[in-house]
Amino acid sequence: KLLEFASLTCPHCADFAEEARAGIDAYVNDGTVSYELRNQIHDPLDLTMSMLTRCGTVESFHPLSNQVWDNLQEIVGAVQANPEALNKAVQAPAEQRYEKIAEAAGLLDFFAARGISRDQAKECLAQPEMAEQIVEESNTQSEEMDVTGTPTFFLNGRKLDGNTWAAIEADLQQAGAR
Repeated sequence: KLLEFASLTCPHCADFAEEARAGIDAYVNDGTVSYELRNQIHDPLDLTMSMLTRCGTVESFHPLSNQVWDNLQEIVGAVQANPEALNKAVQAPAEQRYEKIAEAAGLLDFFAARGISRDQAKECLAQPEMAEQIVEESNTQSEEMDVTGTPTFFLNGRKLDGNTWAAIEADLQQAGAR
């Protein structure tokens, strides 16, 4: 069992996702490895995107996360182009905050193009209790498992030293994955 703690705003996580996607998919598809992705939340934009990746089906979580990482530079660029809008959004009341962050970052259109309608996204983002749960799980799991950065990997419950696909694949193969 391969477990990854990752942040959707982490460029190293985006690089790993791009590099490892085909390899991880091959191991998962042939049944030799199970793979779980858990969010480690770093900032309000990260939390907003984490909420949006959960708006679809359970099966869409990984593909949506990969879409975020594939487009991370553009997403961050949109935010950096208008930092005042993001700062204002972060200050909004909790029930409006995440929708306003999504609007400021262009995420409503981004996710709409990937099967999460604007209405569906707004409904998900209007749930501050969902945001609190994601943050609480992120903080608790990170503390319990000594996750201090992203990406961080565990194989069969053991924390791995590496965070590149070459290192992770070597660990998988040493554990018997072929």
